[in-house]
Amino acid sequence: MIGINPTHLPEVAAGSSVRGNPAEQLERAFLEEMLKYCGPKPMSGAFSGGAGEDHFGSFLTREHAAILARQVDLGFDRFLSRGGSA
Repeated sequence: MIGINPTHLPEVAAGSSVRGNPAEQLERAFLEEMLKYCGPKPMSGAFSGGAGEDHFGSFLTREHAAILARQVDLGFDRFLSRGGSA
């Protein structure tokens, strides 16, 4: 399991979603899609974020994916450098 310390997460630079090499961008996009389905779910009931949480939850998912992509190496760069051959 990947250890993430929620009390000390690195700063995410403004515009970080468009920076980086293609392999890092692919890892970020892959992780974002994975987090949509198996990541944190919005709360319901009296303590939910309401309409704001519904509208802006994707931004939080994108930033979580960016942080994970920087901290975890999925090996996409090695795969792409070999021309996609396993």
